[in-house]
Amino acid sequence: MDREEKIEKEVVEESGGGGTAGGGGAVISGLSGVGLEESTLLPLRLRLVCGKETFAGTTVNCNFIQDVSGNTIRGMFVFGSSLVDNGNNNYLETTSKANYLPYGIDFPYGTSGRFTNSKNVIDLLCDLLKLPLIPPFHDPSTKGSKILHGVNHASGSSGILNDTELVAGNATSLSQQVMDFEVVTLAELEAHLGCNSSQSLPNYLIVVGVGGNDYMLNYFLRKLYLLISIETFTANLIASLDQKLQANSPVITRPNIIGTPSALNYAAQLYNARLKTLLDSLKAHLSDFNFVVVNQYNIISNLTQSPSSRTGFKDTHNPCCAVSLVSQGGNGISCDRGGKTCLDRTTYMYFDGLHPTEAVNVEIATKAYASTLQGDAYPINVSQLARLQI
Repeated sequence: MDREEKIEKEVVEESGGGGTAGGGGAVISGLSGVGLEESTLLPLRLRLVCGKETFAGTTVNCNFIQDVSGNTIRGMFVFGSSLVDNGNNNYLETTSKANYLPYGIDFPYGTSGRFTNSKNVIDLLCDLLKLPLIPPFHDPSTKGSKILHGVNHASGSSGILNDTELVAGNATSLSQQVMDFEVVTLAELEAHLGCNSSQSLPNYLIVVGVGGNDYMLNYFLRKLYLLISIETFTANLIASLDQKLQANSPVITRPNIIGTPSALNYAAQLYNARLKTLLDSLKAHLSDFNFVVVNQYNIISNLTQSPSSRTGFKDTHNPCCAVSLVSQGGNGISCDRGGKTCLDRTTYMYFDGLHPTEAVNVEIATKAYASTLQGDAYPINVSQLARLQI
């Protein structure tokens, strides 16, 4: 049995053919309608975006809302899948949704489409950066002054490759997210700020969280391993990513596969190593290209391996909410509609069969913002990125 066949065999065995993993707890499934989600985040600050350049010394006359806090970051534009989706899939014909209880059970505004019990990583980064919550692109009310602090384009189950999201049915691909950003969002932003996007965008963070779905929903589910090796598939993903970057689109991504068989970790490690090489190369050739790789894989792995007496997480594998197997009418990942949840959600790492609880998201966002360990945030952290003068 070769490596790819071994990986798929482990996925099926671990997921119960699309069900739960680890003693009844659904950690991951490659056969469900909800995509693999533990994607590394990449906050960016660019001076060269969409083919336009802002030169040092240029007089910028954008009509920004007055900020008395002294914050240098005006907002955030978000791309990716369900780790960072804050409600876009509510408005799409897709099976990948979180617009029902118990999702959002602890969120101040109730159920919103976030794939967790309360705030996701983007919400928490907004808190740390003293920004308001970012509205979802597909919400019809996301227009006018509402976009001045940014727009969230992320869509659960999307991937780098355009056909990845088709498994869940009509999620918005990463390419389409970027196109919506360039054609719709940037035009509205320019109209409201009264300046060119090349002048305004250096004041925003661009955050991307996507990638793992390309392996789980594409490479393994479609059995592409019968045609190409995982090394070749990974090289193709990097090439697709490189094309987006060379076109000056603000999209970078890195997959993280958490709680999976060890063979799948090989895929994440392979991709991560090649991505780091690509990003370092881009930085060497583009002095105004600034990025942070937030290594959620490392952060969650450390939480899982550390004693609960230190982390506070008593359950590191099972979902907090009730999750039905495929044989029970579920998909092995999503919370049952109106289903029960654990009583103390701060002690569980996973809310459903895949997505972290807010308690874990707090750990990720805090380390992304302030950690000085390059194993958590590379080469700098989000706080340092936000303070860059570009």
